[in-house]
Amino acid sequence: MKYIIVSMMALTALVLGFVFPAQAMIPTQNLVPESDVIMQKSVIQMNIPPSPKLPFGCVWGTVQNAAPGYAVDIEIYKNNKPVYFAQANVTSDGSYQKYFRVANTVNGHVYNIFEGDYTVEIFKYVVNSTSSATQT
Repeated sequence: MKYIIVSMMALTALVLGFVFPAQAMIPTQNLVPESDVIMQKSVIQMNIPPSPKLPFGCVWGTVQNAAPGYAVDIEIYKNNKPVYFAQANVTSDGSYQKYFRVANTVNGHVYNIFEGDYTVEIFKYVVNSTSSATQT
């Protein structure tokens, strides 16, 4: 009897799969041809004090002539070793920001996640104005 119930449930799931097919992930349309997008890299230094006033840090900025649909990549290194990677969406005005936790409190004791000097690499994707200007 239990095999019949299991078989009926499997058959129902199969039929429902044909009646209500799952939506496939459709890639977003590139608004700019890939050949017109270039990457710009910025490197900045960051220092997190031993007793930060807030438990969060933030990397923010703007992208001039941002390529639509491309996020900003943020990589944080300490002593040339990777410690944090993230992406930040670019808003319509070209700005971006990414908050990250620098300290945690557990049972009243503060634990620093980040402390000291770091190198932050920021990768921005922009429309190459020279390639789009040459096309007619």
